[in-house]
Amino acid sequence: MDLQQTVRRSVSLAGIGLHSGEAVRVTVSPAGADTGIVFRAADGTLIPANADHVVDTNSATTIGAFGVRVRTIEHLMAAAAALGIGNALIDIEGPEVPAADGSAQPFITLLREAGRASLPAPRRPIVITEPIRVGTENRWLEAMPADSLRISYTLDNSHPVIGLQAGTYGITEEVFTQELAAARTYGFLRDVPVMRQNGLARGGSLENAVVVGKRSVLNDSLRFPDEFVRHKILDLVGDLFLLGRPLHAMVVGRNAGHALNHQLVTAIQKAVAAERRRGAVRVMRSAAAPVASSGDGFLPGVAAL
Repeated sequence: MDLQQTVRRSVSLAGIGLHSGEAVRVTVSPAGADTGIVFRAADGTLIPANADHVVDTNSATTIGAFGVRVRTIEHLMAAAAALGIGNALIDIEGPEVPAADGSAQPFITLLREAGRASLPAPRRPIVITEPIRVGTENRWLEAMPADSLRISYTLDNSHPVIGLQAGTYGITEEVFTQELAAARTYGFLRDVPVMRQNGLARGGSLENAVVVGKRSVLNDSLRFPDEFVRHKILDLVGDLFLLGRPLHAMVVGRNAGHALNHQLVTAIQKAVAAERRRGAVRVMRSAAAPVASSGDGFLPGVAAL
């Protein structure tokens, strides 16, 4: 049986918030089965890291509850997803998760330092049975049936440093840690003044982001020739984990971002809810009287194992 996991002991990471520019700190601690990933703010407010609590997707994924917000959770969520850690309590001091080096690698290191412990409850993956698509002609995401999570992503940007980049990865712990975790977030130098006026990128630097100038990156070098598309996939892995359960699907995308990632997660959630309602109706009918049935009883789009 594939069991749920949590961290074995508490671990902490401090740093600067990418958007706030403030000193911030997270402490990841063990949690029980079916808890999910839950953030706890300094005032004690608990904020589950799920799609129902997403309050902003502008340049980062932000969750909130009762007026309290936690920003930039996607890299930590991606690391947890890749390592199969579905339950944890994360105490946060400050308005966002530390930027670290702009990638998920420091969070992989942190969570491995914490160790992993199995819990007495099975993992219950969400299995896509029919395509679910969101977006427009130029920017879109589509989830299709598969026996595990795979992502195929195309990034098409007119900037000469980026251009057309594409990548396809089966999201296993080994693949994520070796091929995706180190890919850093990126931004364009021309956008920095406006972003900072809007309360974004105030902690951004060459230490925690790839900064794209007019004709080249300002950093010494890229970690991968296609680091930009790899980071897009990294972000998507983190945002998909807001489903609260592993996803079995082939996710194909083009020029998406946090907003579209959230739209896809919401669409999958709606399909899961509809399947549950359908299942409840079938059970009630069976209790009342035998009825003829066709198919497997799953609503098109998703099945919950």
